[in-house]
Amino acid sequence: MAADRAQMFPGKHFISTILDALEAKTAMSGLMRRRYLQRAAMAGILIGLMYVVNYTVISTFAALPAGTGNLAGVGRMVGALAFGWALVFIYYSKSELLTSNMMIVSIGVYYRRITAGRALRLLALCFVGNLLGGAGIAGLLRLSTLTDGAVAAQLDAAVAHKLEFVTAGTGGWVDLLVRAMLCNFMINLAMLLVYNGFIKDDLTKSLVMIMSVFIFAFLGFEHSVANSVLFLIVGFAHGIDLALAASQVGLCLLGNFLGGGVLIGLYYAYVNDDRRFRPDPPTDQGTPSASISAHERIGA
Repeated sequence: MAADRAQMFPGKHFISTILDALEAKTAMSGLMRRRYLQRAAMAGILIGLMYVVNYTVISTFAALPAGTGNLAGVGRMVGALAFGWALVFIYYSKSELLTSNMMIVSIGVYYRRITAGRALRLLALCFVGNLLGGAGIAGLLRLSTLTDGAVAAQLDAAVAHKLEFVTAGTGGWVDLLVRAMLCNFMINLAMLLVYNGFIKDDLTKSLVMIMSVFIFAFLGFEHSVANSVLFLIVGFAHGIDLALAASQVGLCLLGNFLGGGVLIGLYYAYVNDDRRFRPDPPTDQGTPSASISAHERIGA
């Protein structure tokens, strides 16, 4: 029966790993809040730097002629691959990213390891840290020439495109919501593969994370933290419509939660919940036998 249950609930190791990670995050965000903010800020810094790399690559290829056009399309592909390393850097530096934490707290709420209110506070604190890091790197870039010229044109075009989703009305809002859902679906699908225990080597883990970010960057999915940092970079350079930017990020947050927290987090929490299917423990004259192991008590 044990072998059968392992086949029916193959994600138990994943759930156990997530709940252990949640316990550490909850403790750190409560007892060591400043350090938690610093870890979240590092994620914002890394996203800002890698986003600039992405648009620098695009602008470089766009300047290369190819027949009657240019190689901007190739630049988008190479830039998306370069940007994919952002998630690798965040994971291995143990930084805190809002969008992957959406999955983690959703699983924690399902298994009653954290209350909904505490989960929201953890996510809010993480987002604040991500924004602080993004603001920090945006301020440094403002003092440099790294985002001048062709790079600035690419950044401005990206911002204009992202804000158009808000100004386009209902159709644009739905489009943005879907792109945000698919974005965090891919991000958290990668983290699912990294945490599930089946992938042992760091190279494959890195490739999984790079490919997930490549898909979202190349297809134009929408990431709330990445967009926030992009808006900060452009806003520090020459200003931005704050109301439109806040609306865009708000819709992204909702879509990201649906994609990562619901479609990955709650879905995999439910399909790996074996509590209803556990056999009654054997008894000896009404006295329970050996206690259930810690692994089997996940979510109890």
